Order: sequence, then C-alpha cells, then structure tokens
Amino acid sequence: MREAFAALDNVDVWVNNAGVDVVTGEAARWPGERKLQALLELDLKATIRCSRLVAARMRPGGCILNVGWDHATIDGMAGDDPELFAAVKAGVLGFSKSFARSVAPDVRVNVLCPGWIETAFGAGADRDFYAKVQADTPLGRWGRPHDVAGAAVWLASPAAAFVTGQAINLNGGAVG
Repeated sequence: MREAFAALDNVDVWVNNAGVDVVTGEAARWPGERKLQALLELDLKATIRCSRLVAARMRPGGCILNVGWDHATIDGMAGDDPELFAAVKAGVLGFSKSFARSVAPDVRVNVLCPGWIETAFGAGADRDFYAKVQADTPLGRWGRPHDVAGAAVWLASPAAAFVTGQAINLNGGAVG
C-alpha cells in the first residue's frame, strides 16, 4: 500500500481481490486448520486492513470493492473447503456492509460475489462437475473473468454513485 500511495497522487478505486487457493496444488493437502488460518489472514484480515488504510487516504467519491463468494450470500456449499471459504467470505461481506456505513458518504464500499468463474480452477474441474454447474446455471455457462470485471467497472463508475454496502452476485442466475 505504501508503494501504491507513493506512486499515485490519489487512489480513486481499490479492489481487494487477493485470496488463498486451498483446493489445488500443495495447499489442497494442508490440514484444515492451516487452510483456515491462511484464509483468515489473506481473504479476511488483509481485506479489513487494506480497506481501512485506503479509505483513510481516499478523497470523497472513492470506491472500495471487496471480493466475496456467492455461496456465502445464498445457499452455501457442503464440504470442508467450501465451509471454510464460505465462512471467511461471509466475514468479508459483513465487514464490507458495516464499513460502508462507517466511511459514507465519502467512500463507497461494495462486494463482488462471483459464482463459478472459468479460471484455472474451472478449466481443470472434473468434466461432470463442470457440466453440472453449466446445466444448473440459468444462463447456461460458467462465468468468465470479464463478467466480473464488467461489474467491477460499473460499481466503480459514476453510474453506481448511489450504490454502497451492497453485494452483487455474479453467477448467471444460480441461486441455490
């Protein structure tokens, strides 16, 4: 953050999108407690810390976008890893809604809650699981990174100047 503020006169939009992948690679073999600790540190605590630091430096009209998960806002998902991820992302959602009230009217804070997005995880997903997600999604496909980026651009724009404390589910209509 020091580097960002040193390089820029001001930060108008800040996106907290860092996250720990605990389902692929070496981290998939970590014990549950280690996964939880990593998720809490990066996905939740870093979001809180960065949001507070950047909001204190933003001029009026600034926008913070935090990244959650649609399963934390709608129906959840069974399994050890999804339980941990949903709990942490629900924390991001709760913090963001409260923080939006704390920094209003100068800074807007919203949450992007992607569902199944065709990133490396989606590309490497079991083909039966991939097909089930696609069939269960009313728009008939997995999301793409540009779907999330488009929503972020809109939320950061003057067109969304009256939107704060909201969670936007980006999931092709899948609600449970």
